[in-house]
Amino acid sequence: MLLRSAGVPFVVRTSAVDEEALVARWTHEHPSVVADPHGLTQALARAKALDVADRVRAGALDDDGATGRRVLVVGADSMLDLDGAILGKATGAQEVRDRWAAMAGRTGVLVTGHTVVDLAPGVPAPGPPPVVEATVATTIRFGRPDPVELEAYIASGEPLAVAGSCTIDGLGGVFIDGVDGDHSNVIGLALPTVRRLLAQLGVRWTDLWELGEPQG
Repeated sequence: MLLRSAGVPFVVRTSAVDEEALVARWTHEHPSVVADPHGLTQALARAKALDVADRVRAGALDDDGATGRRVLVVGADSMLDLDGAILGKATGAQEVRDRWAAMAGRTGVLVTGHTVVDLAPGVPAPGPPPVVEATVATTIRFGRPDPVELEAYIASGEPLAVAGSCTIDGLGGVFIDGVDGDHSNVIGLALPTVRRLLAQLGVRWTDLWELGEPQG
């Protein structure tokens, strides 16, 4: 939705990364910075982007028409930092209830790692492609849904599918009182940051636009 609204064409590809295994390995290798959503989300974003990029380079995604074209692979992953506790997706309804008991009326920080891999024509397949990265943090001020509202929200299934058990661009938006920082980051992709990362690769954001005919 974000990219479509921004006029940028894209293809969605889900990576084959085992996120649970990566998180377990990362926390084991970085015991002194376990409560580090910046490092962890960036590691996840990098793994996802490189996984898809490798498949593009191997020709596994030729149905996208990627052969001979410059392809920019964007990977992202988000987690909510609530007083040092890092929250990804909830595993069940009770975990959503427990989270909201802790989040209601308080603030948390949504951290998203971003990785862009540049697959330009002519880059030798054995060589590593250019990679740029950045993390973005946005403060979220949570409201206080009453018990009936929370149960209805859980029944919708939405809070089980997103980091922090709430999303601002869906049904849960009414339970967020406000954000301080990049609004698009809370939705899932910090577009101003992606624009700056692309600029590091020599890509101008407006050159990606595919705009329809003016209406009227």
